Amino acid sequence: MWYNHERMADLLHLIFWVFVFILGLSFFGISIQAIVNSPAGQENFAYLADLLSQTWQWFTNLGQYFTNFNVW
Repeated sequence: MWYNHERMADLLHLIFWVFVFILGLSFFGISIQAIVNSPAGQENFAYLADLLSQTWQWFTNLGQYFTNFNVW
């Protein structure tokens, strides 16, 4: 086949554990919607997005440096 059975099993495991995590949050009365819509939650998500963007930019620049670096 064109797909890897191990990757499919890993994806199913991930979906299962995300489902268990969400059930665990609801068991403790934690609302994901309340977290996302709160001002602190929005600030945290904005900070993480900025941090991931800076990290991606750093890796991109590093990759360009090594691609343009000629050893010969």
